[in-house]
Amino acid sequence: MTQEVRAAGAVLWRVAGGVTEVALVHRPRYDDWSLPKGKLDPGETIAEAAVREVREETGFAAVLGRYLTRTAYPVPSKHGSGTVPKTVDYFAAEAATGEFTPNDEVDELRWLEPAAAEKALTRPEDVRVLRSFCELPVGLTTVLLVRHAKAGKRDEWTGDDDLRPLSEAGQRQAAALRRVLTLFGPDRVLSAPRLRCVQTVHGVAEDIGAEVRHEPLLSEEGYWPDPVLGVARLLALAGDGGTPVVCSQGGVIPDLVSTLADRDGVEIRAARGGVVPSKKGSFWVLSFRPPTNSEGPLLVAADYHPSALPAPSPSHS
Repeated sequence: MTQEVRAAGAVLWRVAGGVTEVALVHRPRYDDWSLPKGKLDPGETIAEAAVREVREETGFAAVLGRYLTRTAYPVPSKHGSGTVPKTVDYFAAEAATGEFTPNDEVDELRWLEPAAAEKALTRPEDVRVLRSFCELPVGLTTVLLVRHAKAGKRDEWTGDDDLRPLSEAGQRQAAALRRVLTLFGPDRVLSAPRLRCVQTVHGVAEDIGAEVRHEPLLSEEGYWPDPVLGVARLLALAGDGGTPVVCSQGGVIPDLVSTLADRDGVEIRAARGGVVPSKKGSFWVLSFRPPTNSEGPLLVAADYHPSALPAPSPSHS
């Protein structure tokens, strides 16, 4: 039985002297210049693997942004002759703290402007990833829009529905979200005023030393009387900058995402039959251009992560 090899990586970037640079690594084993990447460890998501591999190969902590693309190519099988398929999922990632130290896998790191990096890369598939990164500017604002985790069936709960808590499966989803959302560098946490929504993102708030703030306009009851106000509220959060986590409900998220995408001309490739997905425990990474003097924040990319548990790559626009 053919076993696919899964890997993940990133276009790691920084701004130095007002110029955007990306990191290329030299691997003596292959004598090539490539983007940092590596195989998933058991139980890892692609986001976790991308951050770990960047740290191991470059020495830098990475703050994830938008999903870029997937490359696929055959590699020699470790079990006899022939080849097996290998896929690598890539993110854009800003370099945070760190310092490069030569190691067993990488003996040199170079920070290059994208045009120079494209010429230096050894493999055509890495060039395609870099070009995907260059399609949008750096310095985008990320909004992490989360659907609350599983909370059991509504018709089996006899109390106030606002107080319906997460189920055991939902608690596992919330724990997974806590691990993965942190990789995107959240700086504040907001939630529809429902216990299941607050519980879903409470761990993220704890990790950054923040409180979960209620956002009534992003609950089902608060959104639908006037969706324009709900969309405006999310845009205001994006306009404030930083990286907010916003937990909402399945009756809100599809309309919110599709409205923003239609307004700003972003194709939602994750949609099927015109339906924008929003599974319990899933999240959207919404990337916005910051506001200017003449216009507010503009949605430029929307990536859907069906689960924070180990799963296939996200669908993106």
